[in-house]
Amino acid sequence: MLDDTLLDDPRRLDDADTGGVLRAAAMAGAQVRSTIEAATELELAERLDIGRPRSLVIIVRPGAGHGAAQLLTALLAPACPVPAVVTDTVPPWIGALDVVLAHTDDPYDRDLAVSLERAARYGATVVLSAPPDGPVASAVAGRGLVLSPRVVGPPELAFPRALTTGLLTAGALGLLVSDVDGLADRLDNEAARGHLEHEAFVNPAKSLALRIADRTPLLWGLDHAGVAVGQHAAYALGAHAAVVADVSDYRQALARPALHAMAARGGDERDIFADPDFDEVSGAAPPRALLLSVRSGPATDEARLRVGETLPTADVLAPAEELADADDVACAAVLALRFEFAAVYLGLAAGTIGGAGRVAPLSL
Repeated sequence: MLDDTLLDDPRRLDDADTGGVLRAAAMAGAQVRSTIEAATELELAERLDIGRPRSLVIIVRPGAGHGAAQLLTALLAPACPVPAVVTDTVPPWIGALDVVLAHTDDPYDRDLAVSLERAARYGATVVLSAPPDGPVASAVAGRGLVLSPRVVGPPELAFPRALTTGLLTAGALGLLVSDVDGLADRLDNEAARGHLEHEAFVNPAKSLALRIADRTPLLWGLDHAGVAVGQHAAYALGAHAAVVADVSDYRQALARPALHAMAARGGDERDIFADPDFDEVSGAAPPRALLLSVRSGPATDEARLRVGETLPTADVLAPAEELADADDVACAAVLALRFEFAAVYLGLAAGTIGGAGRVAPLSL
């Protein structure tokens, strides 16, 4: 059984967090601000004042940047005037009329380095979020914009930096309007709410962690941005807590009758008298359906109503109901950060990160 008593013991949490992962997660707002500063110094907005590009090519590489790329694409989708192409390498048709956006925390990603070098050679405008040293940054040296990290932290927590780079690029090209400056404050507020000193009933990240604990999370998006946040949440849960999650659009989820039926039942409740050391445990962890809603409007409301009728036990995570006057970007980023904190708390309680274990230490 998970040692959930650890979550409401700040001293033990702090002792368990030997790598300072919670503190690193709380630097999400600082990542946003430092990325804005780097872009300002590079005159990114001025250098991307090139008129409407033929396409925006978003290079997806392994790591936290994958979810950021998917979220940026979902945010662009409703009204983007140019094609937003998501790919893992630069396409062969790349040219001087295209803009290439990439993020990586691996400075030695050879495939990415080769792709970016070809894009720069053919005259494409390249914006890269990556460490300043290594083959990747060298591939576009002097021929592109390289935004290097100024807030050092685990690469698993680089989502805010990757997303901010994408938002600044899309904003400079006139493809997406977002309050990037205000985003940092929103993330600071979420980090404050998720502080280890706050108990679970007032800490949304701890509360979320307890809902997921010893369950199989079903992260079903009610809109495309919600699905993208779910993809990053699944990455965070796997990276920090070794938790496997299912991610799907709610319509696709409804098309899987067996899993949907199990989710509707809420899974089999665990026997509170069971002894994990002596009782035989069989089968997978019961599911917990979490419905992720980023956008607000009639379509999302209709989706919530439809899914709510068939999944009465599902939790609905809709940041727009908590954040006054927040845009879709802020709602998505706050929800992503909440999942990151929840994943870290689960990892500390399960012993997959830090120094804690599944069994609470004896107190004599």
